[in-house]
Amino acid sequence: MASIVGGGNKYRDYLSEEEVKNTKWRNGPPTYDVVDKLFEEERTHVWSEGSLEEKVQRLLKTWEMEMVHKENPNDFKTVDPKKFTKSVNGRKGLTAEENAKLGGGYNTFLQTSLPENLRIYNPDEETFESSQKVFRTIFVRGFAIEILHVYSGTPEIVYKFRHWGHMEGPFKGHAATGELVELFGIGIFELDKESNKIVKAEFFFDRGELLGPLVKGEKNGEFTSGMELASSKCPFMK
Repeated sequence: MASIVGGGNKYRDYLSEEEVKNTKWRNGPPTYDVVDKLFEEERTHVWSEGSLEEKVQRLLKTWEMEMVHKENPNDFKTVDPKKFTKSVNGRKGLTAEENAKLGGGYNTFLQTSLPENLRIYNPDEETFESSQKVFRTIFVRGFAIEILHVYSGTPEIVYKFRHWGHMEGPFKGHAATGELVELFGIGIFELDKESNKIVKAEFFFDRGELLGPLVKGEKNGEFTSGMELASSKCPFMK
């Protein structure tokens, strides 16, 4: 797998001073000092530099940075913005433009067909700014991600990932529990054979692993209802 070129921080590319200056950011260039500290303290695997796992982990973190924080798809370096699609749990794939309109982050990953009265988190009602505020309030030290295993290399990279953080802030009226929240899933990156850029990204996971623990704390002095907790654990919630 070809390496990504360009300046960046320890785990992500395309964050050089020049690239930061010439990129249109949603809310200014991102900083990763806090979440990188969490990653280094609590990751379960340490991959050697240059290994396939380390390269995929760097690609994933760089891709996530671009999807979430870059406003203009034409500024993306990890993907081909004209060919790229992203799908979650078998849902219809989003183009780079559609992904950008939805904010690229939690709102795209937590799309659901559940009735609105059963949605613990409703991405249809959240903007990029409000979604970032919700989850940054919950995960004060960030929501880290690591690669657990890589099953195949280019042009179709299949990998298992772990996403985690500590619920140190409230969620929609539910009190913080301080508990570790973990989400496990499978990701697939399909790369163009000539450009080595991502043209298709697929993710499979149970969104209840993320949302369920967030409603365990008391809500306005009352314990969470069984209906609310049960709906959060519905598999896939497509």
